[in-house]
Amino acid sequence: MLQFDPWYHPYPSKRSPIYSQRGMVATSQPLASEAGLEMLKKGGNAVDAAIATAAALTVVEPTSNGIGSDLFAIVWLDGKMHGMNASGRSPGGISIDAVKARGHESVPRNGLIPVNVPGAPGGWSALSEQFGRLSLREVLAPAIRLAEEGFPVSPIVSKHWKAAVHLYPADEPAFKPWFDTFTHQGNAPDPGDVWHFPDHGATLRKIAKTNGKAFYEGEIAERIDHFSREHNGFLRGEDMARFRTDWAQPLSVHYKGYDIWELPPNGQGLVPLMAMNILNGFDLPAKENTEAYHVQMEALKLAFREGYEHITDPAHMRVTPETLLASEYAAEQRALIGEKAIDPYVGTPPRGGTVYLATADGDGNMVSMIQSNYAGFGSGIVIPGTGISMQNRGWEFKLDENAVNALAPNKRTYHTIIPGFLTKGGEPVGPFGVMGGYMMPQGHLQVLVNAIDYGLNPQAALDAPRWKWIGGKSLEVEPHFPAEIARKLVRKGHHIRPTLEAGGFGRGQVIWRNQETGVLVGGTEPRADGHLAIW
Repeated sequence: MLQFDPWYHPYPSKRSPIYSQRGMVATSQPLASEAGLEMLKKGGNAVDAAIATAAALTVVEPTSNGIGSDLFAIVWLDGKMHGMNASGRSPGGISIDAVKARGHESVPRNGLIPVNVPGAPGGWSALSEQFGRLSLREVLAPAIRLAEEGFPVSPIVSKHWKAAVHLYPADEPAFKPWFDTFTHQGNAPDPGDVWHFPDHGATLRKIAKTNGKAFYEGEIAERIDHFSREHNGFLRGEDMARFRTDWAQPLSVHYKGYDIWELPPNGQGLVPLMAMNILNGFDLPAKENTEAYHVQMEALKLAFREGYEHITDPAHMRVTPETLLASEYAAEQRALIGEKAIDPYVGTPPRGGTVYLATADGDGNMVSMIQSNYAGFGSGIVIPGTGISMQNRGWEFKLDENAVNALAPNKRTYHTIIPGFLTKGGEPVGPFGVMGGYMMPQGHLQVLVNAIDYGLNPQAALDAPRWKWIGGKSLEVEPHFPAEIARKLVRKGHHIRPTLEAGGFGRGQVIWRNQETGVLVGGTEPRADGHLAIW
């Protein structure tokens, strides 16, 4: 168990860490947390709670995820760790030449071109079948109820919902279903407005009834195929039918007495692992110290450089993950960190929209799960009559045939969403995660350093002011980031850009378990409508 002082909390939210014994669910939206807790009280385990929470989040936080999302998970069950990759592949009929022939020099963010096969429903079904105690019908029931009976929109969700209205062209036919589904006469809901998703609820019922098959082989897949053909997209029914989840062995690095676990590519979990491996060679000074921030920032940039260069569908990678995590390789990267900021010569990380959740039950089982549309609502494509907003994961592909992440048919792209897990001595400490596109590895690093190096409790580790690398030598810092530290970082060559509000710095959840007593302690994100449901 991590050692920390539950009374020490130097940050503005002043929330206390939350303790429980029989179960805990941590998410960015209260109604979703309660959906997971409902499963625990019905006799379900942490996996049932995670699926119920994930499905509920597609309803109550559509600004970040949906039925058309991808999903990754790390599951600790009955003393063993399991990893799941439920990310979809590109359409079989897509190619670089085909996209360029439509006048694009890069994959567009919106529309049907960036839509890959969604993996979330397949992930729910596989997890339920493999590890769940309850039926998928029972587990999806809370989400169906929220969709059909309506739910009050929470404040942060409303904020992002309103911002999204201006992202999509209302006068283009392919985007009309999005406006029909997510606006009322072109307007997004205010906080507290009750919103209904009847089509969404009906789709969840079909998924529950068929254990996901209706999504990939039946009526829903047919509707997706029809809409894609009608609007000149690449996705087809046969692409949907080919979808399979993969069980993947998580990767780890040892850091100051703990083992940090992430999933292997095509996700970017290698990035925080490489960064923590580089940091292994430093004794970080006191938290509010310029040098401590400097070496974290430099390690992160170097890890991102390697991630951009090498991470893609594992079948297309040119180096192995083990090579990138070798101690000798970390030492080479560490040697590049000096007194001044470096420019790692990589692109500018875009923002993303994602939900992360953590669950734990009274039997020691724990789940770290993440699902995402990628950019907010995703592609802006909603399949009529289904409520399904389709992700835009293909936006990550490059239209350069020499790039490791070059667009190709039936390929998984570089994926930003990553669940994390922490163990000590082969025993679980617990799940952690920070959502938000390319902020995720940065959030993982900062939360772990706060907890392991500085002994902050889970809530304080999340509440601490964050920084975000945005490309080159440039970083953004939150409004309550120490001003004197920022000034000293500038003198080290960093380009520091203060922000006026705390958006874009990720949203995290943490659940740790005391290895001696079994007591759970959690923290939830103050930058979202975060909520811990406990039993």
